[in-house]
Amino acid sequence: MSDEKEFDVVFLGATGFTGQLLVEYVYNRYGLASDLKWAIAGRNQNKLESVARNVAGDDADSIPLIVTDSNSESSVTDLAQRTRVVCTTVGPYAMYGNELVKACAINGTHYCDLTGEVQWMRRMIDLYETTAQSTGAKIVHTCGFDSIPSDLGVHFAQAEMQKNHGTYAREVKCRIGETKGGMSGGTVASMMNMMEEMKTDPSLRGLLADPYSLNPVNTPPGTDKQDQMGASYDHDFRQWTAPFVMAAINTRVVRRSNALMNFIYGADFKYTESMAVGDGPAGYLKAMAIAGASALMGLVSAFDPTRALAKPMLPAPGEGPSRETIEAGFFNIELLAKGLDKDGNAANVKVKVTGDKDPGYGATCKMLAESAICLAQDELETEGGVWTPSTAMGDVLIKRLQENAGMTFECLAVVPALDN
Repeated sequence: MSDEKEFDVVFLGATGFTGQLLVEYVYNRYGLASDLKWAIAGRNQNKLESVARNVAGDDADSIPLIVTDSNSESSVTDLAQRTRVVCTTVGPYAMYGNELVKACAINGTHYCDLTGEVQWMRRMIDLYETTAQSTGAKIVHTCGFDSIPSDLGVHFAQAEMQKNHGTYAREVKCRIGETKGGMSGGTVASMMNMMEEMKTDPSLRGLLADPYSLNPVNTPPGTDKQDQMGASYDHDFRQWTAPFVMAAINTRVVRRSNALMNFIYGADFKYTESMAVGDGPAGYLKAMAIAGASALMGLVSAFDPTRALAKPMLPAPGEGPSRETIEAGFFNIELLAKGLDKDGNAANVKVKVTGDKDPGYGATCKMLAESAICLAQDELETEGGVWTPSTAMGDVLIKRLQENAGMTFECLAVVPALDN
């Protein structure tokens, strides 16, 4: 199949809130005169024209526009055949992503998205991984705040562990530190849709509770258990920790990465993720409050009447924070890789991953854009299949994110072992 396509990347969902931020980033970073051939796509011609004008002003007519219906097989097939990569922000993906992934897999077109819908990712893996392997299409989910900082953070920490101690860590703890940003309307919509799906398919409860639900079929499970639900003290970080809302997605992505690499970190590799909220009584109270709020949100979203009451109070798809809020946002994440050095002695590495702008919007749109361009233009060793960000793009994407997207990956400490 020829690589000669009309476009390198088509950004689908350009008229949505996140989609417009994405287009703005691409225009400001890469412009229209670079070697990147890109277009924007959506359902409505007039809205696409408006986005182009808002982003590019007098250059608006130079941005190619493609009218596409995500649920039309013929429409998304035509789209997939015109470009090397489709980058989509159209969610919930379980509602609007099926035909697009199918078309990309069949036509050998690379694909990336922002989904955090574990049940849908499992479905896409089962349905289209073999097809993508045969056509060379790289299908890469979770290319935003979930799950690039976690997945690439582990990749970076393990590389530092290997460089400094000659082995890979058998355990990585990821702790979300000081972060400023709002909840995404798209994330809320995806969560609500997942609850609706469970009404008709109760088996999804078991899938979502399985720590290894995204691993390749017939691979052995490891020793990780349910994600953290309550307050817990972490002696390595010397802080109280609380549940992190994205952990149920990120942990499964990281474990899939290990499995896709033939368990390079070990079949017994452990990965946990939570929020670090401080030491002492104040840290304990904060951890308890977050844990309580998380449990309450789970209960509210689980039942039809309470879900209906909550929906008007939560951000809707297409809604987002102000420009000032997006610009003022940031995130800080630390990861501790624990293991043994090549002589069998305890050895650890601690790394830090940071990003500017609101994690769910400003930072996410930059991560997604760079993932799409990486798939389109960079030399990658992976063949076709359904990959995670780290297994598809790894160090190449880390380099892009540090050079272009306001992210840092930094080694903080290399020590024989941390005192508990």
